[in-house]
Amino acid sequence: MTDKTILKRSLGLWAIVGLGLGYMTPTVVFDTFGIVSGDTNGVVPLAYLAAMVAMLFTALSYGKMVRVFPSAGSAYTYTKETINPHLGFMVGWAALLDYILLPMVNALIIRIYMQSLFPSVPAWIWVVCYVIIVTGIIVWSMNSTSNVNMFLLVFSIALILAFIVLAFIQLFHGMGQGTIFTTVPLFHSNVHVSSVLMGATVVCFSFIGFDAVTMYTEEAKDPKAVPKAIMLTVLIGGGIFFIAAYFTQSLFPNISHFKNTDDTLPEIGLYVGGKIFQLLFIAGGFACTLASGLSSHASVSRLLYVMGRNGVFPKKLFGYVHPKFRTPVFDIVLVGAISLFAIAPSLDLISSVINFGALIAFTFVNFSVIAYFVFRKKRYKTGRDVFSYIILPLIGAGCTGVLWYFLHGDALKGGIVWVIIGFIYMLFKTKFFRAKLADFGFDEAEKPTELNG
Repeated sequence: MTDKTILKRSLGLWAIVGLGLGYMTPTVVFDTFGIVSGDTNGVVPLAYLAAMVAMLFTALSYGKMVRVFPSAGSAYTYTKETINPHLGFMVGWAALLDYILLPMVNALIIRIYMQSLFPSVPAWIWVVCYVIIVTGIIVWSMNSTSNVNMFLLVFSIALILAFIVLAFIQLFHGMGQGTIFTTVPLFHSNVHVSSVLMGATVVCFSFIGFDAVTMYTEEAKDPKAVPKAIMLTVLIGGGIFFIAAYFTQSLFPNISHFKNTDDTLPEIGLYVGGKIFQLLFIAGGFACTLASGLSSHASVSRLLYVMGRNGVFPKKLFGYVHPKFRTPVFDIVLVGAISLFAIAPSLDLISSVINFGALIAFTFVNFSVIAYFVFRKKRYKTGRDVFSYIILPLIGAGCTGVLWYFLHGDALKGGIVWVIIGFIYMLFKTKFFRAKLADFGFDEAEKPTELNG
């Protein structure tokens, strides 16, 4: 008999990869091109390459931990079970900042797109309609969410491929560098390591999504597929970013061509393919944003569900699974309600602190590998174990440390305020540590299993 109180296992490998890629929003490379090109002095693809290398080390750590804890809780679960329950809560709380704000960012971007097309229509209408549609799809089933996401993702990637074809033609006819094969987008005399790292700090957050893949572990048909899905998401997403950035940088060696460097996607589409392609390109950006909205909304609801199931948040609400839809309905609706706040603020106001939570999660997932395999399992007696469970996660943590160094001051301030709020909540919940935060024993989904394959 099917247990209707647990999440439904309906996602295959490529469905999970699609959700991760949808979360990453592949067309964001064109949106942020002007900003990153200015930061790096015209080597955007090199910044993406540096960011991808940094993310791969942390992706390896996620792959190791999801084999041990095939749970939807991601960094929260790994930290609480390997290091400390209270620290796990704080990591989960910090990660919520990233996960909760991203669906709101997507709602806000959709609002901006629709306002530009229909300026006479009140902005709140677009936000409300968007939130209702996305929330309804995710409540209905994870399978339908995956199918819609995959359709939108395929459409946007098809437009990126069309852009590459047009870029070939324009370069052949002398636009930009005037040649298809050139090293200038990767290196020239004005390139400095510090500027490349600053650009990598910006673009690395385009990769946020590979970590969210672990949120779907309990809905995977085969949990063993999740580590592979993590690596595929990073490699495929990184490949798309790098190739798109290479051709864009070849076409536009500097940002003098652009009137609006804050969002260059519309102008890139116009200069490369004319008015018709510009409209299609904007449609691709719209589709990517909607796909990211579905993926990010679905993933944060899973994190809230696990924290509710463990009693960190009220279990009757946050840990509830609808018996028919087999989805965490309360969590999904709550995220939708929060996304409605996209009616008022600016993109800068929300996005200034969105990176803080991701870096917290990345850092502690790397530390969790060391805590579990080295300190608990004593796997440090061979060269292979030292390399896999000490050196690689330390490199991952070190790469994250570099990103911490370049983190924007506003993001740091906003993140610290959020952490303080979480710490106060934890003090209240534990009566100043005189009581347990929750039952932190392994539940059925969080027992260490060390899946093979």
